[in-house]
Amino acid sequence: MRAIHYATGQPIELRIEGGAIQSIDLLDPQGAGNSNLPIAAPGLVDLQINGYAGHDINSLPLADDTVGNLIRALWREGVTSCFPTVITNSPDAIAAAMRTIARACERDAVTARGVAGIHLEGPFISPDDGARGAHPREFVRPPDWELFKQWQEAAGGRIRIVTMSPEWPGSADFITRCTEGGVTVSIGHTSATPEQIRDAVRAGARMSTHLGNAAHLMLPRHPNYLWEQLAQDELWSCLIADGFHLPDQVIKVVLKVKGERAMLVSDAVSLSGMPPGAYSTPVGGRVVLTPEGRLHLADNEMMLAGSAQMLVRGVEHMVSSGLAGLAEAWEMASVRPAGFMGLAVSAGLTAGAPADLVLFHRDGNAISVAHTYKAGELVSS
Repeated sequence: MRAIHYATGQPIELRIEGGAIQSIDLLDPQGAGNSNLPIAAPGLVDLQINGYAGHDINSLPLADDTVGNLIRALWREGVTSCFPTVITNSPDAIAAAMRTIARACERDAVTARGVAGIHLEGPFISPDDGARGAHPREFVRPPDWELFKQWQEAAGGRIRIVTMSPEWPGSADFITRCTEGGVTVSIGHTSATPEQIRDAVRAGARMSTHLGNAAHLMLPRHPNYLWEQLAQDELWSCLIADGFHLPDQVIKVVLKVKGERAMLVSDAVSLSGMPPGAYSTPVGGRVVLTPEGRLHLADNEMMLAGSAQMLVRGVEHMVSSGLAGLAEAWEMASVRPAGFMGLAVSAGLTAGAPADLVLFHRDGNAISVAHTYKAGELVSS
């Protein structure tokens, strides 16, 4: 296939065989038709996604076909790998969701290729209003290694990320056990003190979940848990860059501090991709999706009810706001999260890399996904 390289801007020809990129050859920039080629880029990798187009990971009981339908729907948005995110709930409900996701992966090879792992967001988070976000207070609990092992067994070992708050007694021991088991611990929905965050990092915590969101409305000027997470060099920062969750100046500061350890996530809920209007959801209750794509509580428009924007919209916002160029913004949503999680697709657009690719067009700063390839197979056009 012929395309424009997303990072270099040069026309290229990609040869794909056996699900991998065999070669990338430069074309003559003056060649006929080369100026009208689509842009080729690595497939997007979403570390935190709750749903899309009506497919809801947290609408329980989780239907057997929901995960596969979600994976296939995400192809339209250029997402080739993702971490379906199960949030705070009762122990039995979380176990049931894990079993359903595992069963979906075992029965369907397409689903298994798209699910790079499961992200468990909670229930070991802060019970405080604000920090807890939309997670139900009744199911918030301290870290419990034996309970986590039960969920991991139900998931067939697929839990790769757990978001927790290290404010609880015994958090460091729990983090160490997760890390030794190959599970990435991310700090989020937290009321932890700076010292507790430092202890968590020493125990192996490596990431911050949607940094700057799910926080108290009022914080000490300093020290506080936001400054401490920024100051910890070992922590990678995930950002929701949908234009609603974070002011641009906050994103700009995080980029300056974290550099290549800053990544984009969607944290999208099932209403993303749906028409504007009023909805009732399992998490958040009555909500309103505006024509601009902002999702808020029906009885308080100042309170967000999750993200209704996909990862590619985050890339658009980064570019249109002048926060990053196209190549950097795209890599924040593709090869960086892939590399962080040790996925083979972190090789990106190079010979020998898995052929998880997106072809898209640009109209100004607007990005339109034209084709998505998974392991060299055209899966969306």
